Amino acid sequence: MEIRSLSEAAPDRRPPAVNEDLVLTGPDFAVVLDGATAPKGVDSGCVHNVAWLVMQLACQLAPPLLTRSPAPLPDLLAEAIAAVRATHADTCDVSNPDSPSTTVAMVRVHAHHVEHLVLADSPVVLRSPTGHVTVHSDDRIDLLPERTLEAVRRLRNQPGGFWVASTEPKAAYEAVTGTTDRADVEAIALLTDGASRFTERYGHSWSELLDVLTSRGPRRLIDRVREHDAASITPGWKRYDDASVVLLQGP
Repeated sequence: MEIRSLSEAAPDRRPPAVNEDLVLTGPDFAVVLDGATAPKGVDSGCVHNVAWLVMQLACQLAPPLLTRSPAPLPDLLAEAIAAVRATHADTCDVSNPDSPSTTVAMVRVHAHHVEHLVLADSPVVLRSPTGHVTVHSDDRIDLLPERTLEAVRRLRNQPGGFWVASTEPKAAYEAVTGTTDRADVEAIALLTDGASRFTERYGHSWSELLDVLTSRGPRRLIDRVREHDAASITPGWKRYDDASVVLLQGP
């Protein structure tokens, strides 16, 4: 499949802008990570920032994906989380519930099927040759009874709460996973929430999002999102966000 991608820091970040998203692609796979920006004043117990965690996790995921490990995607992610945890367990409090974390969206294309994994709010969107759109998403954080800092801390990576990639390998096995027949997949999009807000915040359909992507590419989709961000009168807790998109398309 042809793979196109773009990852861009939020435009209102003071230079030098640090993009806490990361895109990793190879001949038959794509990964999108979206590091969770910690609220000001929160002690993560870690001497590293979110961008470090995102980069380290990508470095651990790349080798087995590139060498076509037969292990399922949750196993690859669990091993990567465990390896990253080990690299800073001696310098950081990896038991801290506010330790840096990231979402994960992964796709791996095989001859006869496509695997997907979604952990937290970075969706994977598939379109069939007939135009049918399927969205694989993980909205458990949106379903929390409250979103206070204390509630999020208490329910992160806990049964009945929500799951992210941080220091707990078991989170990988709580991801939304599945397979789709290869013949039923014409296009695939992986998005961080800075890009998926085109639909999730600004009301466009997933079909329209894929139309923009497949006809004009990732640059145009993110430009459309930035136009909405700039014009929004109810921007939520932050007007702009890092935005990343991967498009896989074709035979």
